[in-house]
Amino acid sequence: MKTKKIRQPIVTVCGHVDHGKTSILDYFRGSSVQEAEAGGITQKISFTLYPSSQIKKTCQLLEDKGISLDIPGFLFIDTPGHAAFTNLRKRGGSLADLAILVIDINEGIKPQTAEVIQILKINKTPFLIALNKIDNISGWRKNSGLSLQENIETQSSNVKQVFDERYLTLIGDLNSFGFDADLFYKIQDFTKKISLIPCSAKTGEGLQELMMMLCGLSQKYLGERLKLGKEAKGVILELKKEKSNDYVEAILYDGKLEKNQEIAVANFDANPIISRIKVLEEIQPLSNKFTTREQVQAATGLRIQFSEKIEVLPGMPFLEYKENEEKIKEIFKKELTDNISTDKFGIIAKADSLGSLEALLVLLKQNKIPVLKAGIGNVNKIDFSSAKANLEINEIDSIILGFNVSINEDAKELLRGSAGIKVFTEDVIYKLIDNLVEFREAKRKEIEKKKLMSLAALCKLRILPQYVFRNTKPAIFGVKIEAGKLIPNSNLIDIEGEKAGRIKNIQSENRSVEEASEGMEVAVSLPGSNFERQLKTKEFLYSDMGESQFRNFKKNKELLTGKELSLLQEIALIKRKEKIEWGKD
Repeated sequence: MKTKKIRQPIVTVCGHVDHGKTSILDYFRGSSVQEAEAGGITQKISFTLYPSSQIKKTCQLLEDKGISLDIPGFLFIDTPGHAAFTNLRKRGGSLADLAILVIDINEGIKPQTAEVIQILKINKTPFLIALNKIDNISGWRKNSGLSLQENIETQSSNVKQVFDERYLTLIGDLNSFGFDADLFYKIQDFTKKISLIPCSAKTGEGLQELMMMLCGLSQKYLGERLKLGKEAKGVILELKKEKSNDYVEAILYDGKLEKNQEIAVANFDANPIISRIKVLEEIQPLSNKFTTREQVQAATGLRIQFSEKIEVLPGMPFLEYKENEEKIKEIFKKELTDNISTDKFGIIAKADSLGSLEALLVLLKQNKIPVLKAGIGNVNKIDFSSAKANLEINEIDSIILGFNVSINEDAKELLRGSAGIKVFTEDVIYKLIDNLVEFREAKRKEIEKKKLMSLAALCKLRILPQYVFRNTKPAIFGVKIEAGKLIPNSNLIDIEGEKAGRIKNIQSENRSVEEASEGMEVAVSLPGSNFERQLKTKEFLYSDMGESQFRNFKKNKELLTGKELSLLQEIALIKRKEKIEWGKD
């Protein structure tokens, strides 16, 4: 590979919150970004240009092992713990050429780690694992005179046992995701196994080996991918608004870009946003500061100010514009429709960027949850209107899902006065999906149960003899719902199977009601019944039903409570006094 013809590999550093992503990068950068972050947790995405001169300086092992460095460096992307930026996309796949997945050896795979692994797998992003915080293993000793492998193998037997248990557990866990993994020095074919590099961001142990592995994998397997193209291609990360001007932070992943050049940014609208670059700034190596440039070359981090104010969405791709709008429209349309496909019915999904929206849609598809409408940005009143329309079609879909976004005030106001519409917002995908799946399952059972109970009532009533309001024509008296639900027109029987009459009306607190649920005390009217002669000596009444209705309840028993199942059995026993095979399959 020749340095002039290839670009820097783009490397995403990802993993669970507080497992040490930024600390590892800080060790390489020689900076202390971690200490400046609120609570020690990365608040926003950041990129670091890491030139080959710094790699050589940081990683003596390359020289010791006679490895020549052909790549011009790396562009590191440090991400928050959640998957919002793990799923940064470009045309044809993941923006990242490689990923470093940071896992605390003492904590293993946490839910957010699992989420990141899923995204890496979906995007087919090659990755290696920095098995961080080995220094936190009780009794661990660092010996600078030994190689990492030698130091691991010469730990005391009890420390080595703990280390072995933890990394072997991790290998087993990774296997459940469909990945074979092992310690990097035990692997012969790196295309078949994921490399585990034990390390400590605190002591620096294993970080030279991590850098060496990164360089080796990049040079051996990324050759064609790193060839520099002629057209400028990039991804918008974030739109920053300031009083005097707006600018975007972006990554250029291919080609060259110049000041005053026009670029086209994708939009959900059919027409791309076309604008000229007024100010072009590039991230400085090993720094978070930008320098004004006339021209930049991929791969690099940029800050761009356009010639006019434009509204661009995070995660959207951009291309250089050469009076080729129709071609660009076609490219963007294909990219957005391929990755943002929706269904004819389903929930409403919102996310903070194109990449995170794609990640969300993939995970929803895996969970067989249809999406009617998907978009970028906060939950708004249009989303509310779409969810409200779903109430009429299928109430299980009257849900708005928001990943890493908030709810606008206009939508909050509408939601306050609207029953039946549910909004879930979270900044961690796995929590969002779990909450949604749990809610939809409960809602499905509730809807199915409503249908079931509307076909035939299932209830047990305790007669309250102290509340007899009318003895006959019709008999009006008090009952307590012991189990199930009582609705008008329910036919009732007693414990002997004798017919007791049909419920005409149900009243609660002097008002007619359409149903009475378990625990309620209500007054009921039974035309044609005489309380004194027929009901005075009875304690309970039961809903009457036919055998087919009974079998239908039995078939849907997962929708019934324990009390309702017991009641069903009671009714069967009553019916079998007359017909021994009643209701049996």
